[in-house]
Amino acid sequence: MTAHILSKVPILGKFVDERFLEHRRRSTSLAGIAACLVAIALFEYRFFVNHFWSWDLLAVAITMVVVKMAMMAWYRFHD
Repeated sequence: MTAHILSKVPILGKFVDERFLEHRRRSTSLAGIAACLVAIALFEYRFFVNHFWSWDLLAVAITMVVVKMAMMAWYRFHD
């Protein structure tokens, strides 16, 4: 639907289509997962090597995991 609306704008219609929107969705999801893995790895590194409990990194990692699982459950039951 978004691609249909954007196709009415002459300049954007050439560049934005369903494939573009799907690629943007996939790349954003992959970037979020990669950022979560980096936050978890950095938290574990600081904990095991420096013996420092990094609450901010733990909060970021837990938030990313909770949001991902919540959205997966939401889409499972509402799609």
